[in-house]
Amino acid sequence: MALFTVENLTFSYPGQTARAIDSLSLTVPEGAFLVLCGPSGCGKSTLLRQLKPALAPHGTRQGRILFRDTPLDRVDQRTLAARIGFVQQSPENQIVTDKVWHELAFGLESLGVDTPTIRRRVAEMAAFFGIEDWFYRDVSQLSGGQKQLLNLASIMAMQPEVLILDEPTSQLDPIAASDFLNTVRKINLELGTTVIITEHRLEDILHASDMVVVMESGRIAACGGPRTVGQQLYE
Repeated sequence: MALFTVENLTFSYPGQTARAIDSLSLTVPEGAFLVLCGPSGCGKSTLLRQLKPALAPHGTRQGRILFRDTPLDRVDQRTLAARIGFVQQSPENQIVTDKVWHELAFGLESLGVDTPTIRRRVAEMAAFFGIEDWFYRDVSQLSGGQKQLLNLASIMAMQPEVLILDEPTSQLDPIAASDFLNTVRKINLELGTTVIITEHRLEDILHASDMVVVMESGRIAACGGPRTVGQQLYE
């Protein structure tokens, strides 16, 4: 089943004549690990933010996006918050509390989840991501890699159906970036969560993907499995 269906999507930023996204159509299957790549300014981040209405930029949009066959603008805010997770580039921009354990619980508290469920999910995520040793620490004491891992764990505590990541390792060192991307792959394999990611470190992520989309000037230049796309680009 298709998780996202993008139909003839066009988007332009205010005051710009050039289209950031130009007549783009795309289907994202449930459970996929999709890598979105292309040169800077090709529209990758703009496309990802269209999939999360709370983060969608202001501008002129045509076409439509379906989430499980329902137009995205008709899906209620609670469902969007819980089912579509989004990790941004900067580890600092998503953290809202001062303690690790509270950050893990914050999203669930915002959704009105009961206390026993919050405690269970927070404990599960702490174990899954291996953050028990710094569970009670202040967020200010964490490294950049730990903060980004905390962002990821906080989102996964809400059990989203899709995890969208916009260059999540851009501010991490190579070792922390590799560990983070391995964790993302683990989420896809073990939890079955659909992953859509843009990443410049393609050597660390392309081999793990089952679908690659290459963008150029707001359009899709190639789409398919990694080998198929590689052959298309070569030709």
